[in-house]
Amino acid sequence: MYISSLSLANFRNYTSEKIEFSPYTNVIYGDNAQGKTNILEAVYIFSQGRSHRAKSDKELIKFGEDFSRLSLDFHDSDRDYTAAMQLMKNGRKNIKINHVQITKLSKLMNYLNVVMFSPEDLELVKGSPSARRKFIDSSVSQLYPRYLTSLIDYHKALGQKNSLLKVLRAKGAKSDMMLSVWNEQLAAEGEKIIKYRTDFVKLINDFSAAIQNEISGEKLQISYMPGMRASGDDKDSIYEYLEKNQRREIDLASAQVGVQRDDLHITINGSEAKIYGSQGQQRTSALSMKIAQADYIHHIKSEYPILLLDDIMSELDINRRMYLSQKIRDKQVLITSTDTDLIESTDNTKLFKIKNGSVVREEN
Repeated sequence: MYISSLSLANFRNYTSEKIEFSPYTNVIYGDNAQGKTNILEAVYIFSQGRSHRAKSDKELIKFGEDFSRLSLDFHDSDRDYTAAMQLMKNGRKNIKINHVQITKLSKLMNYLNVVMFSPEDLELVKGSPSARRKFIDSSVSQLYPRYLTSLIDYHKALGQKNSLLKVLRAKGAKSDMMLSVWNEQLAAEGEKIIKYRTDFVKLINDFSAAIQNEISGEKLQISYMPGMRASGDDKDSIYEYLEKNQRREIDLASAQVGVQRDDLHITINGSEAKIYGSQGQQRTSALSMKIAQADYIHHIKSEYPILLLDDIMSELDINRRMYLSQKIRDKQVLITSTDTDLIESTDNTKLFKIKNGSVVREEN
């Protein structure tokens, strides 16, 4: 899988630009605050349907304009695709793939697969559980639209349940039939989510362990840590466990158990990485997990995703930088950097200098 071109109109600080990429390494460089990351963000949006950093689409529209237009030409082993997106200041979003309207996010995410590497990813091991859940969700959702649908339905039901719990606490209630209705829906969707997450973690553990061993010779172990202690992972067991926690959840006015509290347990050489791992070990493990994310997508689809590296090379030491360079050499990668000396260049490398929202193609 690779991208051949990206066009931007009124996107962030870009008025009008078209970029034609190499199927291999593309270095997007320049000073800070010139718009390098905006290019990666535009590609990411076509994969995930939303920005990885903006709270709303309105932030993506160039200041003073009413809309933004983006188009992307990309290819896999089967066919060619043209994707087009229009973002409106009123919050509307129009997306088409090969001139066919896309109305559901779950339909969009199955076309273009990307893996984003950013400095924040190096906090994956020692950061919050929400970062690790996002790591799982961004991987699985790209490949299985049904997973994303279950995830959306689960969180809708969870929001309704939390609203009800606040009302029940205010009333001093001890239980409620409607709470059981929401628990039933959470159990049904939770069963599906757990199955997908369990299968993902098994594969990502195998891939990450092999990569970690190659980089440092250490033993990395990643295991799934459910956000509840139900007797099983089937719908009935989950429902029973949720029902047992009704009283406590009413007292606290929020859901205390469920897949929204899932996490990953990560160990290095048998010790918990978050607590006992050195900064170097934690960063190596996070890098291993992100590379494994790309390997996971390739394993399922037989297509490597596009790799987006946002100023990541400056955060790595020479050994990890060299290892990553070797892993990405034959894949399409878009790299942002202020320093091109940090990036290994080949005959297939394209250089793009960014200055104040303008792109200049330069010879390698």
